[in-house]
Formats: sequence, structure tokens, C-alpha cells
Amino acid sequence: MKTHENTVDQFDAEALKELRPENQLGKTALVLAAVCVAAWFSNIVNGSPLLDALPGMLILYVMVIIGLVIGRACPFYLPSVAWVSLISIIATLPFFPGNGWIIARLAEVDFLAVVTPVLAYAGLALTGREFSMFKQTGWKLVIVALLVFTGTFIGSAVVAHVML
Repeated sequence: MKTHENTVDQFDAEALKELRPENQLGKTALVLAAVCVAAWFSNIVNGSPLLDALPGMLILYVMVIIGLVIGRACPFYLPSVAWVSLISIIATLPFFPGNGWIIARLAEVDFLAVVTPVLAYAGLALTGREFSMFKQTGWKLVIVALLVFTGTFIGSAVVAHVML
């Protein structure tokens, strides 16, 4: 039984490696474009003009794609989010050519509006492994999750009430 579990874990690791965003650049670019469009339209919530945020959203899109391409081409593994963060940091450093223009365009993007669809996707992205883990745990996990969510909400409300 132990060898079967190791084989399954090894298969899962290989399957997960193939599903990484940097290994599926075409699909990732399309999904990222959809997320960027949703985030771009969500800038309206704060009253930002739509066309003012467009260059900033395009810059963010290009930074992510460059980070994914570097992650794929690099001979050692580093998570995609690390490459994207590194590219973004370098592009906004004071000595980087054009950083003033980049920062000015990014300032037009409401980052809270950008994070909302990303967090919604992250909350909904469940894998088969997570579903099987939920089946094993059962109804007790639902009770614990509800208690944790309620406690976090009440704790946040108390802190906000005291501080504000």
C-alpha cells in the first residue's frame, strides 16, 4: 500500500508541475487578460475614469507575463509570484529607466479593486485533493470553519470599533 501511495503522490507532483502557470503560458495569458479586464472595470467603483487606468493595467499585465516567461526559462525553480514581484520591484526602482512614467501610470490603478477579483478566484479555486480532504474530515470542518470565520469577523469588528 505504501508504494501505491508514493506512486500516486509522485503522479500528483508531476501533474501539478504541468499545471503551473509558467508551463501553460497561452492559457495563463488568456485568464490573466480576463482578470485584468475585470479589475480594470472594477476601477469604476472608486470613480476612476476607465481610460486613465488602462495604461497601468497593461503595465501590470506585461510585468506578470515577463515574470512567467522568466520563470519558465530559468534553469532553477522559483515560484512565479517571486519572479513577478522581482520584475515589478525592479521596474519601479529609482534607477530604472522610465520608472517615473511607470509609477505614474500605476498610480491610476485602484489596487483594492484589482485585488478583489484575484481574491475571489483564490477563494473559489479548489482542487480535487482539497475535496477529498474535505470528504475525510466531514461535517466537523464546516463547524470549525464557521467558528473561525465568525471569530475573525467579530475580532476585526472589535478592533475597528476600538481603533476608529
